[in-house]
Amino acid sequence: MVGGSTAQRLVTDELWEVVEPLIPQPRRPLRGARLGRPRVPDRVVLAGIVFVLSTGIRWNELPVELGCGSGTTCWRRLRDWQRAGVWHEVHRVVLDRLGQAGVLDWSRAAVDSVSVRAKRGGEVTGPSPTDRGKAGTKYHVLCDRNGLPLNVLITGANTHDSRMLAPLLDTNPGVREQVGRPGRPRRRPQKLHADKGDDFPRCRRYLSRRGIGVRIARRGIEDSSRLGRVRWVVERTMAWLLSFRRLALRHDRSRDTVEALLSLACALICLRRLPPSAP
Repeated sequence: MVGGSTAQRLVTDELWEVVEPLIPQPRRPLRGARLGRPRVPDRVVLAGIVFVLSTGIRWNELPVELGCGSGTTCWRRLRDWQRAGVWHEVHRVVLDRLGQAGVLDWSRAAVDSVSVRAKRGGEVTGPSPTDRGKAGTKYHVLCDRNGLPLNVLITGANTHDSRMLAPLLDTNPGVREQVGRPGRPRRRPQKLHADKGDDFPRCRRYLSRRGIGVRIARRGIEDSSRLGRVRWVVERTMAWLLSFRRLALRHDRSRDTVEALLSLACALICLRRLPPSAP
């Protein structure tokens, strides 16, 4: 009963409605094969994953009394679902629902990044120029005018922001517009706001080629604070992401684990803005 109540609290019906159809079915045991322990229900495991993501505790410290299975079980299920593309698809489905409900605002978008220390090193890390060269990872975020995360990529902390502007937009998942509107899923905002870290001719040319309005602070000419009226939303988005303590300080060495947790965090942030009557 403890596990059921915990799963209900950490994994709402709205979240489970999105995740459940995307989870691959487990393989059936061969006839005559020895049966081991019963499989921990997927919703209960998802509750354990959300608990680790939110609190930042180690996987092997997941409290047994929560009834979410072991931390190893939760981590393995997170890894397997990441390899099956579940977490990316969960984020995309929630974005689709927001788009169809008319919640996403494509008139302006913003990009920014934040570096976090990689406590144990691992994949996709680099010496952080803002943390005395310690190993770190950088999260690059693209959000709409309301601050809802559309796409997130990770790199080493020493990667320049301007190098990730094009990949953020190129890999942005297509989002379906309001119900009844014809056309392809939308990927491009009308205008993009960025700080001086993206003030390079190649960035401006790229945005112009894609028909995206350019609003980038010019180095040595323009004060970045003038963009604050729009760009504060992406800074708030960063705060939302880092409120998930497992992301604020990186302990996981695997790239798959970090990307899975980032996608789940983005989906949870977006799900909060989904109207109750949305499809």
